[in-house]
Amino acid sequence: MPVQLRSRFLGTAASVFALAWCAGGPALAQESDEIIVTAQKREQNVLDVGIAVQSLSQDALTEQHIEQLRDLNAALPNVSIKEQIPGAIPVISIRGVGLDDFSSTNNPAAGIYVDEVPLSSLALMSFDFYDLARVEVVRGPQGTLYGRNTTAGAINVLTARPADHFEARLMGGYGNFERAEAEAMLNLPLGENAAFRIAGRFVDQNEGFWESRLLPGETIGEHNVWQARAQLALQLGENWDANLKVEGLRQRSEMGIGEHFGTVNFLTGSPPNFTCDPVLAGHLDPTQCTDFFGYSDTDGDPFTGDWVRQNQYDIDQTGVTARVEGDLGFATLTSITGHIDFNRDFYIDSDAAPTRQFEFNQLDWVKQWTQELRLSGERDRLDWIVGAFYSTDDITLRTPGFLDDLFGTEVLITADQDSSSTAVFGQAEWALTDQIDLITGVRYTSEEKDYAGGTLDQNPFGVSGLVAMNPGCPGPALPCQLSFNETSLEDEFVSWRLGLDWRLNADTLLYASVSRGQKSGGFFTGITLANAQLEAYGPEELTAYEVGLKWYGPRMRAELSAFHYDYSDLQTFIRVDLGPVSVQALGNVPDAEISGLEASLAWDATDNLTLQAGLGLLDTELGAFETTAGPIPAGNEIPNAPGLSFNARAIYEWNVGETLLARAQVGADYADGTFKDAINDPIIAADEYWLFDARLGVGPTDGAWEVALWGSNLSDEQYVVQGLNSGLGAGNRNYNAPRMYGVSVTRRFN
Repeated sequence: MPVQLRSRFLGTAASVFALAWCAGGPALAQESDEIIVTAQKREQNVLDVGIAVQSLSQDALTEQHIEQLRDLNAALPNVSIKEQIPGAIPVISIRGVGLDDFSSTNNPAAGIYVDEVPLSSLALMSFDFYDLARVEVVRGPQGTLYGRNTTAGAINVLTARPADHFEARLMGGYGNFERAEAEAMLNLPLGENAAFRIAGRFVDQNEGFWESRLLPGETIGEHNVWQARAQLALQLGENWDANLKVEGLRQRSEMGIGEHFGTVNFLTGSPPNFTCDPVLAGHLDPTQCTDFFGYSDTDGDPFTGDWVRQNQYDIDQTGVTARVEGDLGFATLTSITGHIDFNRDFYIDSDAAPTRQFEFNQLDWVKQWTQELRLSGERDRLDWIVGAFYSTDDITLRTPGFLDDLFGTEVLITADQDSSSTAVFGQAEWALTDQIDLITGVRYTSEEKDYAGGTLDQNPFGVSGLVAMNPGCPGPALPCQLSFNETSLEDEFVSWRLGLDWRLNADTLLYASVSRGQKSGGFFTGITLANAQLEAYGPEELTAYEVGLKWYGPRMRAELSAFHYDYSDLQTFIRVDLGPVSVQALGNVPDAEISGLEASLAWDATDNLTLQAGLGLLDTELGAFETTAGPIPAGNEIPNAPGLSFNARAIYEWNVGETLLARAQVGADYADGTFKDAINDPIIAADEYWLFDARLGVGPTDGAWEVALWGSNLSDEQYVVQGLNSGLGAGNRNYNAPRMYGVSVTRRFN
């Protein structure tokens, strides 16, 4: 962290702590509106939870146009979410802790839970939000209360459950890019002991963001999604309840495409790859740099290129969740059973050029089953919870790769991975005094992964350049198994949490904690040219130290936390050079450190005006690590960890006549520039950016209907979301969505 930023960090921390301490004095202690969260597996006022947690209701998600996981970073400081490829595979970093990978076989560093069922694969992260109770974001290592152990935190997506009264909702909307969307919800009581709820969402976007000069009059990136969910709630006696949920997703869309860049100049470049001078200097210049075929995209528009249309993004997914809860007298028993069946087919044009240099058609299948059992109770001055968790997932991947023009061949990447995870965990909250609680928690986890996979050069034309470079291949015109590994990986670890909560008064909580989390190792499933690339990467471990303060006054809520992370064996995406070509693989960086600060403020400035703001500061540093290209010295930044992030929102309500209410809001989101890989490659780094959004809704005061106008990215800002510098003369950078706007109409029935 630069001296100026470090000074600003420490100064801000001291100032906010001082302000919050003074504001939390007895003179201002009054009862405030409660915000209920379930971050600790029971309903609590957020002021009683000594964890950094933020909750977004369905209304807040709708009004801020947060439709998927990828949109959450606009509302949360120190949360960075990128899509590895345009429109797919969101990867979440919380406080700089994330996962820089696209492999379906990998688990996210931030646990994603839908109705308490963890999503085991990165492939499962692309889904729309609809008919939710709320989304909770919990920061820091989790494991003593959650089914799956994580290092970054947890995002809990909680759907709206069946209620004991009739209600229904219809929503329709239309926007630019010919985007139509509709939602419907119906809730029916079924006598005294049952209720049924069904909800669905439909999106049909007939015009994409991308235009190819090779396809005049057409666009790329069309979007068609159907989602539905049905839930049945049953009272199974005086003290037992059950909720059965069935849901499905069908998507028939098109993948977006990155902006091409070249890295070669045969006249002035440096052999053996003839890298052009601008790239060697750390920037791009399409007038001086091309790919190996002399192609360059010089128009400067990230949404226009010379692409060939083959970019399907199709998903079929079904899921079943059963939740049963009952009172045993001495404790409450909770059982959560989940099953997911997922199929996906998508095409990636990694070179983003008219030639077929390195393109891939990935097909993957995920079958996941999870079971969690918990006992929780209260006794004297103790709140306790113990649990057990078991999961299995079977992931199969088949990826034909097309390197026709670059290497004169086509490959087939395969991976079959069977995983199982078993864990026991528990947490106790001890009331030492009326004001001070001690929190202790521990977890034991055992995970096993059986893996078989590699890359086959099919050599369909008999002239493969990869075969020619590999002395172990059987012959120049024959297929060749470039890499293969069949092995098992076992990880066992203990995670824990120790915390202290001090209620200074009715409206103020001061907390401190130290916790440890781990994430198991795994296997890389991209294209590999040697068995060494398929060696397992090891588990990572993070120890987090945190202090925080929450103050909820009569018209203002303020939260502040400061933290330091010691990170061991961080898993990250690195570039590995094998002779004349470069490839990507996952590996471990021995050590890293993260320090940071978060502050949030919500102020009801008047009866009509609410102001909200969030600030995040991060200082990250990777230790030294090795690649086959040579040593990387200590001091690089962790990928996807902006040093400064900020969001703000103003909401104003006023009466229109005697029966109507108008609600207007404007929001802003800022993030510092970030690197996208551990190498800190400046070619694919993102610059700082500002995004602005707005919404205006009008409806009756009873909320029966609403008409709203909305807009996102109003300044039409473009920034790099992710990039690929292949080392093969070409790469791509993909960007955020352009300006979008639309109108929606909602009707509610009670």
